[in-house]
Amino acid sequence: MSNKVAVVTGAPGGIGSAICKRLAREGYDIVVNHYKTPEAADVLSADLKEMGAAHIVVEANVASHEEAGILMDKAMEAFGRIDVLVNNAGITRDNLLARMKEEEFDAVIAVNLKSVFNCTKHAVAVMMKQRYGRIINMSSIVGLAGAAGQVNYSASKAGIVGITKSLAREVASRNINVNALAPGFIDTDMTRAVPEKARQTMLDAIPAKRAGQPEDIAGAIAFLVSADADYITGQVINISGGLLI
Repeated sequence: MSNKVAVVTGAPGGIGSAICKRLAREGYDIVVNHYKTPEAADVLSADLKEMGAAHIVVEANVASHEEAGILMDKAMEAFGRIDVLVNNAGITRDNLLARMKEEEFDAVIAVNLKSVFNCTKHAVAVMMKQRYGRIINMSSIVGLAGAAGQVNYSASKAGIVGITKSLAREVASRNINVNALAPGFIDTDMTRAVPEKARQTMLDAIPAKRAGQPEDIAGAIAFLVSADADYITGQVINISGGLLI
């Protein structure tokens, strides 16, 4: 129980897995959150076990305030503290606004945005008592610049920016830093599902001329939770290879 503890929501995905593994290498005990993806969670758990990383796996729907609370309770039961929260859970339900169904909008807002409120509200109570915490929220360049066919996703990711900046002002005096990342085109299962022509158009628009890797995101998080970033809070870091400048 001497190690610091990181809770990562939506952990079994490409970015989430990279975050868990990087933080484990940095010496963190890991709380792996997933929802209805037990096979992927088992693969990540096996990888962490092979690394010798202390961890637990908790299935919880973080769009539910109650289940988010259970997630944090299990983290406390296992490790006795919460030092880092990475709000990484997210989904897409892309459609043009004229065709977008209400349930498509509501689902994305619930998973992407309300989950940040849910998890952070429970975790920050622990962090305030500790007088220490680092919260990283996963936004997107789409939340900063918009994208056709992603009104719901853009709204959720823009909302995360607002939460980040407002909460950073509220808790800085308690030694709790709150920052956000805004990834661009990252090589994950989600972006690999994009039609090849659209994918190539996106890659051609990136000054770095390549897709980002999940490890690019994990590396930024490792920095933000380190002592080197103790004076950084309320910021949104764009990780897009120059796609959004």
